[in-house]
Order: sequence, then C-alpha cells, then structure tokens
Amino acid sequence: MNDEENPSLGEGTTARELREGTTAREIREGTTPREMGPAGRAGSETRDPVVTAVPGREGPDSVVTAFPGREGRDSGEAVFPDTEGTDSRVTALPMERGPRGSTATSREQEVLERIERVRRRKARVREDRITLAHGAGGKATHTLIEAVFLEAFRNPLLEPLEDGAVVDGLAFTTDSYVVTPLFFPGGDIGDLAVNGTVNDLAMCGARPRYLSAAFIVEEGFPVADLRRITASMAAAARAADVWIVTGDTKVVENGKADGCYITTSGIGTVERPIRLSAAAARPGDVVIVSGPIGEHGVTVMLARGELDIQADLTSDTAPLNTLTGRLLDACGDGQVRCLRDATRGGVATVVNEIAVASKVAVVLEEDAIPVCPAVRGACELLGIDPLYVACEGRMVAVVAQRSAEAALAALRSHPLGSQAAVIGRIGDDPPGLVLLKTSFGGTRIVDLLVGDPLPRIC
Repeated sequence: MNDEENPSLGEGTTARELREGTTAREIREGTTPREMGPAGRAGSETRDPVVTAVPGREGPDSVVTAFPGREGRDSGEAVFPDTEGTDSRVTALPMERGPRGSTATSREQEVLERIERVRRRKARVREDRITLAHGAGGKATHTLIEAVFLEAFRNPLLEPLEDGAVVDGLAFTTDSYVVTPLFFPGGDIGDLAVNGTVNDLAMCGARPRYLSAAFIVEEGFPVADLRRITASMAAAARAADVWIVTGDTKVVENGKADGCYITTSGIGTVERPIRLSAAAARPGDVVIVSGPIGEHGVTVMLARGELDIQADLTSDTAPLNTLTGRLLDACGDGQVRCLRDATRGGVATVVNEIAVASKVAVVLEEDAIPVCPAVRGACELLGIDPLYVACEGRMVAVVAQRSAEAALAALRSHPLGSQAAVIGRIGDDPPGLVLLKTSFGGTRIVDLLVGDPLPRIC
C-alpha cells in the first residue's frame, strides 16, 4: 500500500480513518496522542477517537494492534492483527458504540486476548542467520534464547531466565562484553566486565564473592591497552570487594576480533532468606529506579564519534552490591519482590519482562522517570526513547507498597541511589503489558523493541 492509497495516516489519524490493509510500516511505532494531533487529547469533543498503534513483535512489517481512543462519543473501529507472515496486514472491524468515558469495550478485550495468544506461541527464529538485533536484549534476543538456547538446555534452574541461578545457597552468573569503543568517558570494557557480573549477582540478592575472567584478544592488540584494561578490572574488583580467582586467554588472528572481548563469571553467597524473581510482582507493588537512566548507552554512542553531538556525559557503570544490600536490609522479608539491573534494552525491557513473568500490568508515570537533561536532549535529537537506553549502574526494584518509603529512604542514603524515584506501580489489568501515562495526559503501551537502537554498548 502506498501513501496515495491511504492518505489518512498522517497526524491526527482517527480509528474511523484507519483503512483496512494497513501495514505496521505505515504506522510509526510508539505514536503518542501528542503526535497524532488534538483528536488524541483527553477531553476532546471529536466524534472519531485517535488510534494508538502498538508495534508488532517481529519487526516493522509485522503485526500492528491499534487500540481505539476512549474519549470520543463514537467508539470508532478496532484494528486486529493478521499474524501470518512478516508483511502482515491489519483488518479494521467496527467497535461497539458506548457512552463517553465508558470502560474498555469487548473489542478492546478481544485485542488484548489476541496479543496474549500470540505471546503464548512457541518461539521460532525466522531468520537464517544471526543479526545484531539478536544480541540487543529486545524481542529478537528473547526469541533466540527461547527457541535455541532454552530449547537445548531446558531445566528448572534455567527456565526462569533470571540474571543468575541460585543453587544451594550460591548465586552463579556469567556475561560477555563486546563494547565498542573499549574506552569511553567514565569507564572501559574492564570495569564494565567486573561491575556487570557483580550486579547480576546482586540482583539475585547475593553477596558477590569470586569472579573468573576470560579474554579473547586480537593479534596486534597493544599490550599497553591490555594493561590498562586489567588495571581497571583490578580497581573495580577492589571497589566491589570481590576476587578474580581464575581465567583464560585466547588470541585470534588480526581482523578476526575487534581488539578485545571479555567474559566474566561470578559466584556469590545468598545470606538472606529471600527469593527475588521477575515472577514475584503483585498488584499494588511500586516500581522504583535507583537513579537517572540512559547515561551509559548515550555516553558510549557519543564516544564512537559517529555523530556531531557534544554532551557532558559519563557512563554510570558502578557496582550495585552495597546499594542492594542497603535496600534489602531496610525492607522486611519478602517486601522486595524483584531486582533487575537495566542494561541492554533499558528500563522498558526490564519492566516488560516483569509484566510477562508475573502476569501483571506495569503502569509507569513519564514525569516521574529521572532522565538527566543531556541524555534527554541527545535522545530527542536521535529519536530514541530513554526508556530503551542501557544503564550499567542503575537498577529497577519492585517493592511492596507498605515498604516503599523505607526502600526509597535506604536507596537515597547511598551515593549510587541519591536520585532514586518511584516511577510506577503494579496493576492487575491488562496482564503482561506495560503502560506509560504520558506528560500530556494520554496513555500508551511500552512494548519490547525488536532490536536496539544502540548495539554493542556492553
């Protein structure tokens, strides 16, 4: 379909105007009421409500689900996805008309049920070859993990897909680092490798103790740079109070690697009677982020020198084990439901994983999410949502409502949590979805991205 066949998909498009056969590519992902014009604003008197487009799970040419606006006197049309094929079409069906301000219609419920049916389908990798999107932490990564790795290695300890496994009082995790450039403001691949593995152990509620470090080094790599990386790792290990106790080194031919890759694994001891899990969130809980988001991802992107953008930013890479310890000590047993560090895919990916695992809704408040001006400005210039930008020293915590004040006080008493904030709450409907209440009074769905706008940031 070209623009001449469907001229009404511009600003202010209404459900009534959305024509049958529209593809996902023709509706911009994440369209907000502000972008769609005055018809999408709360309290609008228009008879044709705005549609909000929800991106398909397999890419820009896949399924689109359009939810009708709920402010107009006519409920308009709902758009249901055709899930067959990668260039899927959508079909517009008439909505039942209801009074102004009425609750979700049966058609809306049918859309939600259809989304759930799609999610329950067995994961399948459609591509013949691996792409960068498969390593970005979004939908493509989840599909790859479930369809290839989980299918091959399935067992009760792996199936939850947490940041690490807890076995007999020990937490165990592993991670690989391929960031480019190797050195960036505020850190390098060395301290990133230590902090990332320490943080994965901390998100399990464990005290990090011992790490391994494996290096893949390209022939011709400067020894001075390798010394600089190892010195950075040693300093990060001292700061996190862990020992690097074993490792491995491999060298590959020139041109067969990008300088240096590092894999670290870690063991920690679980010293509290707690069980943290993405599946433990309950309606009424609060969602807390430990500080401003997106600083690491934007810093690395600007350090690549590919964009003519200047910003006074440094990576937020840091070990979070003492911060998580303070939080867990301040809250009673079972009051902290889940901890996740917001790395690849950012906060948006973390809360989506929680929503799906716990079968709850996560409702975020846009105005409550801390974003520093430099990150916000860079993201606006590049058309990137800060919610999807990686952090390396920030965590998301889901905490019981009655412990929210104690949790915030504990986090803010630590240098790494001084700007902690409650950014949302857990609801019960619609289960498995993340909703964002925007600064303009609207609500939109925050879905997983297929890939990542900023690849190789860790």
